[in-house]
Amino acid sequence: MGWLDGYVALVTGGGSGIGRAVVDRFFQEGCAGIGVLLRDEEQGRLLRSRYSDRVHIVQGDVRSGEANRRVVDGTLQRFGRLDTAVGNAGVWDYAGRLENMTLEQLDSGFTEVFDINVKAYLLLARAAAEALRATEGSMIFTLSNSSFYAGGGGPLYVASKHACVGVVRQLAYEFAPHVRVNGVAPGGTVTSLRGPKSLGKHERRLADIPHIEEKIAGAMPLKFIASPEDHAGHYVLLASKRNSRATTAAVIQSDCGWEIRPAGA
Repeated sequence: MGWLDGYVALVTGGGSGIGRAVVDRFFQEGCAGIGVLLRDEEQGRLLRSRYSDRVHIVQGDVRSGEANRRVVDGTLQRFGRLDTAVGNAGVWDYAGRLENMTLEQLDSGFTEVFDINVKAYLLLARAAAEALRATEGSMIFTLSNSSFYAGGGGPLYVASKHACVGVVRQLAYEFAPHVRVNGVAPGGTVTSLRGPKSLGKHERRLADIPHIEEKIAGAMPLKFIASPEDHAGHYVLLASKRNSRATTAAVIQSDCGWEIRPAGA
């Protein structure tokens, strides 16, 4: 018996990285169906080739209320219910420092980063609220160690991820007692996470930075760099009504002990 037997889930940004690891793990834990909102057509094709009619793919932009509504409605039409919605799509600012940006770049970069990292979570929550109330389900949002600490990005990314803590807490307050709202805060994880188009970094991928794995692992108290799969179990726990029934407004930190890193690391 899996922890999510018979559940129906929805994952934004579920075609790669942590989102894809969550999709794979949810199916391993018994999910009956998963809706996925993504932008990359090839990622959608790969998901369909593996999971066939157990996955409902919507190609769209998480910044669009209409796209969030389409994936919620399509998931309900295909599978008949929704038990958990995972807001996961994000963008990293590649540690762009404030004084290295022009005022115009700061203006457009702020809009893009906050629209993807914060507004998209609110749009998903609004689109999924009614369906999750009906099942007394849950929302789970991907945060970051940058939701709590400086230095994991530039001011745009760090500020956006700090804002996501407020999103989790406020939505948990508003949706109680019917819907639980929680988060998972991964530390440095090598994925294909891209940068903002407005800052000219949309073709860059985190995994392409030279020696990134060694740099991150060396800074971690546990001395390894996590894979997307290392975080996925936390989403399973928070989605499970049986195993986290009393948990809401919580953020599980999955960052290899970032808080206890040595001074100067």
